[in-house]
Amino acid sequence: MSERIIKTDAEWREALDPETYRVTRQAGTERPFSHPGFPQGPGHYECVCCGARLFDGDAKFESHCGWPSFSQPGGAIDEHRDLSHGMIRTEVRCHRCDAHLGHVFPDGPPPTGLRYCINGVALRFVPGAG
Repeated sequence: MSERIIKTDAEWREALDPETYRVTRQAGTERPFSHPGFPQGPGHYECVCCGARLFDGDAKFESHCGWPSFSQPGGAIDEHRDLSHGMIRTEVRCHRCDAHLGHVFPDGPPPTGLRYCINGVALRFVPGAG
């Protein structure tokens, strides 16, 4: 796995557009259905902040929740307990740069039963053989 990336808040602000900064560095959430049409199939999704591989394209599915959804991780993610907003959830972050990606829920399709609900602004699709 690649070396961890650590930047100051000022460096992240300079590198990212305001919405991407708000979501990935301040644990925000983008509006639902604001990133339609993400590809599914050959390729993978990487962290928009650091380029770490996060999800395989064939793990993407349509959950109709308003955010890109994946049935399993395909790379460098960390999971953390999130007690914000009066709920108990599992937050998903990039292992390499600690970017907030979204949350994982136990209501996904077989065989994992998981739904990684990820902010589209945090992802970049890389087409290819996987």
